Amino acid sequence: MPPPIRPTQTSTPPPPASQQSKTKVSFSAIAEKKGQRVALYGTGGVGKTTLACLLPNTVFIDLDESLPILKKQLKEIGAPIPKVAQAASWQEIRSVLQADGWDGVENIVIDTATKLEEFAVAHTLKTVKREGGSIAASVEDYGYGKGYQFVFDTFLPILGDLDRHVRAGRNVILICHECTSNVPNPNGENWIRYEPRLQSPASGKASIRLRLKEWCDHVLFLSYDIAVDKKGKGQGSGTRTLYTAELPSFMAKSRTTDKQFDVAIGDGSIWEEILK
Repeated sequence: MPPPIRPTQTSTPPPPASQQSKTKVSFSAIAEKKGQRVALYGTGGVGKTTLACLLPNTVFIDLDESLPILKKQLKEIGAPIPKVAQAASWQEIRSVLQADGWDGVENIVIDTATKLEEFAVAHTLKTVKREGGSIAASVEDYGYGKGYQFVFDTFLPILGDLDRHVRAGRNVILICHECTSNVPNPNGENWIRYEPRLQSPASGKASIRLRLKEWCDHVLFLSYDIAVDKKGKGQGSGTRTLYTAELPSFMAKSRTTDKQFDVAIGDGSIWEEILK
C-alpha cells in the first residue's frame, strides 16, 4: 500500500509592507568636543619631547627613553615633569592603554610613534609565520608587499586603543621622527617633502604614515628656521617654528588653526591655541 501523500511545506510569506515594523532614524545635535589626536614630528633634537612636556597632567609612554636625560633640562625651564607609564613590548603597550586608572590624565604622549612601529614589526615577525610555517627574519621575508600589510594590520588596532582615550576626553600626542619622501604628482613632476618617519610603501597600500595622517586632527611639523644663501649654504640661528598647515616642503594639517608658531623654550601657550 503506497504511503499517504503529505502536503508540501512552504515558508510563510512575509506580511505586507504596510504591516512590517520599521526602525526610525533618530537625530541629535553635534556632540561636544572631547579629546584630540595629534602627531608631532621633526628632526632629532629640535625639541619635540620638551614641547610635549609643557602639556598639563600628562603621562608619557617613553619608548625612546629620553625623559631621564631631559629631566634636568625640564626642571631648568620650569616645565612640569610628566608621569611615565612603563611598557617594553607591543603587548605591554596595548595592555597599558586598555587598562583602567587613567582618571585625571588630560594628555597621553607616545614618544615615539616611530619606535612604536618598531615594536609592531617585532610583534608581527614573532606571531605571523611565513607560508609553510617558518619564522620570518624581516618584513621582506613574507614576499612582495605581504609583510607591510601584516605590519599595518598589527598596528591598526592601537589606534582603536587610543580612540578610547580620546572619547574619554584625553588628548593623544604621537611624537615621530622625520624623513624625506617623494610626493607623487599626477599633474607634473614629483617632489620631495618632510613627512613622519613611519611605514609607507611606494604603492600607498599598507601605509601607516598616511593612515595616521587621516586619523589625526593635527599633524604638526616642528623645524629649525633655515635660510639658504646664494652659495646654497643653509643659515640659521637656532630659532624654531611649528607649522600647522601643509606646504610643498612638508606634511601638516590642523582642524583648528593654520597659523605658524614661533617656539620659545618653556612656552606652552601653543597648545592652548591648537587644542583650544
